[in-house]
Amino acid sequence: MSPRKHKAPTVATPSAQAQASVAPKALRRRGTRAVPAAAPRDATAPDMSQAALEQFTLGLPPRTLVAPNFRLYELTRSDLADRLGIDNGFETVAQLRVAVHLARNVLQPVRNAFGPFTPNSVFRSQNLERALKKKPSTWLSTSQHATGEACDIEIVGMATLELAAWARDHLADFDQIICECYDPAKGPNSGWVHISLKPPGSGANRKQCLSYVRDTSSGRLVYVHGLTAMT
Repeated sequence: MSPRKHKAPTVATPSAQAQASVAPKALRRRGTRAVPAAAPRDATAPDMSQAALEQFTLGLPPRTLVAPNFRLYELTRSDLADRLGIDNGFETVAQLRVAVHLARNVLQPVRNAFGPFTPNSVFRSQNLERALKKKPSTWLSTSQHATGEACDIEIVGMATLELAAWARDHLADFDQIICECYDPAKGPNSGWVHISLKPPGSGANRKQCLSYVRDTSSGRLVYVHGLTAMT
């Protein structure tokens, strides 16, 4: 009788599922990490916060990021314009670029220091200026708001005079800072701070500080030099 042949031991082949469960460990041993897919860009909110001013043109989406924390629509928003049906969009590329320069060099430093806020007003068209100041259709405003060079701001819970003083002491440059209609008797947020900044190539900024307060003798609102409150 011939000797019985012994079968070679069977080696189990790992299943596909087992192989899949082993793969991540092998990857971890080699220090390999999965690369997440890039998030799709939102065409309605392009990020132009680092773009040169010369790249800005009319017709950009309202949610375009023009500074790290400010969007295009915040530079033209106006409750009064909405109520009266006035188009307060930028009329020229120059106005747009000037307002973006202001957002980056005035609004953004304030936001960095005090957190999120929305400016009361930045650009105001001639039609909006006439409606705001109750002027005839032939009148032309010389306000820096009409060129995109100025903003009016408040920070909730912060005294308007204190905000004006902070801007004077911390902004790298400014043309005018005006503490407007601040009456401590009416609370810290009475009035607002007007800050303007000339665009590059338009001359030196004046670094002028003013206040718009009521004259005690005449009872009229007047501009005075320095930052002060109503008395």
